[in-house]
Amino acid sequence: MGRQQLHIFFFPMLAHGHMLPILDMAKAFSSRAVTSTIITTHLHVPMFQKAIQNSVDISVRGITFPAAASGLPEGIESVEMVKSEEMFAKFFLGTTKLRGELENLLEELRPDCLVADMFFPWASDAAAKFDIPRLIFHGTSTFAMSVGESLRRNRPFDGVSSDSEPFIIPELPHEIKMTRGQVSLFDRKKHEVETEFSKLFKDVKASDSNCYGLINNSFYEMEPDYVEYYTKKLGRRTWHVGPLMLCNNDADGEKAERGKKSTIDEDDVIQWLDSKPQNSVVYVCFGSVSIMTRAQLQEIARGLESSGQDFIWVIRKCVDEEDSEKWFPKGFEDRIKANGKGLIVNGWAPQILILNHESVGAFVTHCGWNSTLESVSSGVPMITWPMFAEQFLNEKLLTDVLKIGVAVGATQWSRVSVEVLKGEKLAEAVARVMVGDEAVAIRARAKEMKDSARAAVEEGGSSFNDLDSLIRELSAYR
Repeated sequence: MGRQQLHIFFFPMLAHGHMLPILDMAKAFSSRAVTSTIITTHLHVPMFQKAIQNSVDISVRGITFPAAASGLPEGIESVEMVKSEEMFAKFFLGTTKLRGELENLLEELRPDCLVADMFFPWASDAAAKFDIPRLIFHGTSTFAMSVGESLRRNRPFDGVSSDSEPFIIPELPHEIKMTRGQVSLFDRKKHEVETEFSKLFKDVKASDSNCYGLINNSFYEMEPDYVEYYTKKLGRRTWHVGPLMLCNNDADGEKAERGKKSTIDEDDVIQWLDSKPQNSVVYVCFGSVSIMTRAQLQEIARGLESSGQDFIWVIRKCVDEEDSEKWFPKGFEDRIKANGKGLIVNGWAPQILILNHESVGAFVTHCGWNSTLESVSSGVPMITWPMFAEQFLNEKLLTDVLKIGVAVGATQWSRVSVEVLKGEKLAEAVARVMVGDEAVAIRARAKEMKDSARAAVEEGGSSFNDLDSLIRELSAYR
């Protein structure tokens, strides 16, 4: 008798922001009696093994990342390790060399489906060799994918006179305005001379129409107009199964160490938060890949201090100053320690535990999709400070469509903070989200979105039903 249980491969991009939702997705499928195998490089195997030790029907297989063959130093196996734009290109091109080992595993284990990250466009052809359907995991909002599609097809920014002149993005359910400076550098370029790197990213953008379908870490009620637009007007087969973090019912201790071990004791953080009034604390974190300059860190410090609000500020990198004592204005750290107004975390923080605490009233975020969903699922309004990737698009969803966020005013797309936003802008945005009638209205909308997110993943909810539908379809395909 043949195998009865459905078996799915999960192949995430080598970045924590992509691996964590894939881990949650594997656990969601496992909860429906589906066998899951996560494919990753040897460096990341221990992290996954630790995270699945209490899970059934999930395993991890390690493959080798060819760093030396890609022109990278040995040991470089994640986006977070990449230090320069030249190395960035080499890293992404290096991932194409994983195809051989992936195909060997596909041939050996013959899964019923391959869920592979958007940055592996070649995975569709690899799966097709063995008649295995490939689903693309984008790791972002359907809104961002819809807006990005219009930007690439219509290029409305070509007609503007400067990077700061606003333009309207055509064909969308809402009037969405951006400036050319907020559009990704890749989309702005016309690439008359095609390189290996530009071809790879061109294939990434085109791969949506060359696969079995897409699986999204989002939920219908958050962006219904754009689910309809993407599936019906653009004709893309898509299943929305998020927020995946809400499908992961791990203990608080595992959530505190989500991705990497926190560099601050979670009990100390919770104790500090317990001492603060409800909705009084601003949480600040720009993700694991964005990089700040010393000048920008100093302005953030000034803005937080002048806002008068309590805060927790997570800092991971400074591109132009290694000495952390020089990151802040003179006396800043001493003052916040003396008056108990702030905590500074150098490294990783227990973000989900922080966002779910009742004293947290706002999240200053880079608008990465994982952080956005974690904030939405916690009912916390956002102060938006996008930097690169699709973050400026996610900002528009939060500020212009859902109206659960207020923009600081970032205008330049870059992984490194090339523009220096003044602290006054941050203080003004904090005041709008934390104080007064506007803040009350924003918080009410955020709480409604939290309730919708949690209902979506419960039995009978939109994401629960989409996951069931996908499992039934894959079973029938087999």
